[in-house]
Amino acid sequence: MQFNQSDRCEHFSCPERSVSPAVYILLYVCSAAVVLLTVCGNLLVIISVLHFKQLHTPTNMLVLSLAVSDFFVGVFVMMPMFVWTIESCWIFGRDYCTVFWIICGFLLLLTIYNITLIAVDRYLALSNPFLYMNRVSVRITRVVIVFDWCMVGVYILTLMHFNGNFTISVMCSGECFYFLNEVWIVIDLIYAFIFPLSVIIILYTRVFVIAKKHATAIRELNNHTRPKTQKITSHSMKSERKAAKVLGILVSVFLMCLLPYFIYSLLGDIIELQTEIIQKLVIILYLNSTINPVIYALFYPWFRRCVKLIITLQIFQTDSALINVLS
Repeated sequence: MQFNQSDRCEHFSCPERSVSPAVYILLYVCSAAVVLLTVCGNLLVIISVLHFKQLHTPTNMLVLSLAVSDFFVGVFVMMPMFVWTIESCWIFGRDYCTVFWIICGFLLLLTIYNITLIAVDRYLALSNPFLYMNRVSVRITRVVIVFDWCMVGVYILTLMHFNGNFTISVMCSGECFYFLNEVWIVIDLIYAFIFPLSVIIILYTRVFVIAKKHATAIRELNNHTRPKTQKITSHSMKSERKAAKVLGILVSVFLMCLLPYFIYSLLGDIIELQTEIIQKLVIILYLNSTINPVIYALFYPWFRRCVKLIITLQIFQTDSALINVLS
């Protein structure tokens, strides 16, 4: 979460635009379209999960938490980052620079831990489905989510308070960076990247191994006459495997967006990091918030049904919350 930039500010000034007016306008139009897609896409996910009772499951509560953090990325982060990149200059002032990186750090860390919780959820659901069904409830998941948001907030506030260089956010006119001291670089590296990414990778490796075993078990069951309870178990196994597959795609896309920025940040002590590259990698990282609703639309039939009901305003009808969107 830190930029390890050198403190060279001599003779810095915002460069003049080197692109034509048409390209300049096109860049802003494309940026606005991405922001609109991010905000509206995640808002549709939020409304769907909140409104339809059938979607009130532990896994969907985690999807809701992720959609909320992605929605805030679209509202608070994307447009300033796009403007900074297009203009090659930070034009929003020193105070908002500090606020901007606080929000960025909070939402990035929140997204990472939301993805981590999804990995834990899928592992528990597949490794011990009976225990998961009996012990993991919507209420417990909500408590875990609130705890997750609070812990991330406490971490960011603690970092602000104890990291001495954090308040020096704007090192020179037209630039916006924040710096961590050596102690917090190590702490942030472990807490924000190494620990959650290790959990995600290890658990999803286990999830795919278990899913493969389940697929083999289902094929064997299909070759024999089964009692009703076994058929129910087989259906449950298929459902959990499908959910694991879709969420596995979501996790994989997130890692593809995160790792370039993560790896480049780690090279800060070896090479001189370039502002333009950092900006582009941060944009790629936050484009994950745009991609997530697209993944839901492609792989979740219930989301497509919900979008249709929302767009046609059928959610305002009496008892619309009870509509079956899973069939």
